[in-house]
Amino acid sequence: MRKPQSILLACMAAFLALAAFTGCSANSSSSSAASSAQSGQASSASASAVSASAASASAASSAASASAASASAASASTSSSAASTSAASASAASASAASSSTTPSQTQGIDFLALVNKLNPLPDGWEDALQTVHMTNSIGDDVEVEAKAYDAYLQLKADLEKEGVYVDLDSARRSVADQQRIMDEFTEKYGADYAKKTVATPGYSEHHTGLALDLYLIVDGEDIVENEDMIQYPEIWEKIHAKLPTYGFILRYLDGDEHITGYGYEPWHIRYLDNASIAQEITDAGITFAEYKSGKVLPEVAYDFGTSELYTTDELQQAAIQVKCQFASFAGCELHSLRYAGDECNTPENLKWLNSLDENANYTQVAEMLTDYHTPVEGGGAWEPDTEREDYQWWLARTDDGGWQLLTFGY
Repeated sequence: MRKPQSILLACMAAFLALAAFTGCSANSSSSSAASSAQSGQASSASASAVSASAASASAASSAASASAASASAASASTSSSAASTSAASASAASASAASSSTTPSQTQGIDFLALVNKLNPLPDGWEDALQTVHMTNSIGDDVEVEAKAYDAYLQLKADLEKEGVYVDLDSARRSVADQQRIMDEFTEKYGADYAKKTVATPGYSEHHTGLALDLYLIVDGEDIVENEDMIQYPEIWEKIHAKLPTYGFILRYLDGDEHITGYGYEPWHIRYLDNASIAQEITDAGITFAEYKSGKVLPEVAYDFGTSELYTTDELQQAAIQVKCQFASFAGCELHSLRYAGDECNTPENLKWLNSLDENANYTQVAEMLTDYHTPVEGGGAWEPDTEREDYQWWLARTDDGGWQLLTFGY
C-alpha cells in the first residue's frame, strides 16, 4: 500500500476515548463503534464518474436463501422503497439471509459511489430511495443496513468464518432525523457550543447512506465491541481488510490520512461500493475514497515532532491527529507538513489563555503545532488562491489525565 499505518496503534485507545462523539472520530460513543456521527459541509462532486443509479420500478416481494455461515442474520425486512441498481456491480446479487419485502414509492435508486463526508452532504432524496433490511446481531441489537450491502456483508462474513474469523454488525444506517435528535439533546443539556464541538452535523454522516458498516469481533465466543478492545487485534483486522474488495467493500478511514478523511483510523468501519473492481483499485493504491472520487492523489505529509522533554512522540502524534481531522474541513487545501513548535510553547501565559477559551476546563499542558499547506488554485471563501501558507498555528491543551483538545487555530 502507498500509505502504511503511520500512526501507531498503541496510541489509538487514548485517542478514541478523547474523540468520542467528536468530528475526529466517526463514532458518537467511545464505548462502541455502533454510533458513528460524521460531519461536514458543501456538496459532492464526483470526479471519477463511475456509477449512475439506474431507475428501478417498484420491487416485488422477494425471498432469498440464507448464507450458511451467517451467525447473526435474523429475520430481515426491507424498509423504504424502490430497488436500486449500480452501473458496475461487483458480482451477481446474492440472496438475502432473511425474508424481505418492498413497498414502491420512488423510482430513482441510489448512487453506490456517492461521497458523504465533512464537505459533502447526503444527496437529496436518498432516504426516500434507500432500500434497507433489519437484522439482529449477537448482542441483541437491531441494525438497519442497505439491502445489497447486507447481502455482500453476509458473503464476506461466510468467507471469513472459513478462516476462523468471526464478526458481526454493530451499526450501519442512522437517519438524519436520529442525528438531529442527538444534536438537540446535547444542545439542551450542554449548550450549543459544546454540542457543535462534540456532535456531528446532521446530514453529513456516511452512516446516513446505509452503506457504511461498523463491525465488531467475536473472539473465542466473546463479543468484542469496545473500540479500545477491538484495536488490540490488528492481526484479525488485517485478515478482514484483505477480503473486503472481493465483496465490494473498502476500509474507509485509513491510518495517517486523517487530514483527508476527517476521522481517525477505524479498522471496523467499512464502506460498500457495489463494485469489486473499484474497491480493489482503491485498496491496491492505498488511497482514500475521497482521493479516488476527485481523481487526485494527495502528496505525503512531512512530520517533524522534534525532541521534547515534555511529551512522547506518541503523545505528539495524538495531538497531530486532532489537527489533521480539523484540516480536513479546509476544502480544496493540500497539507504539506506538520510539526511540533517546541516545548517553549508550554508557558503559564499560554496556559492561562487557552483555559480562558474553555470556561469548563482546567488544562495543565499546552502544545502548539505548525503546518504548511497550499490553498485551492481557484481560491474561494477566505482563501488567497494558489498560495503556500507557512507556519500556520494550531493550539491544543489537555489535563494531566486527559486527551488533547484543539482549542484555536489560524494565527
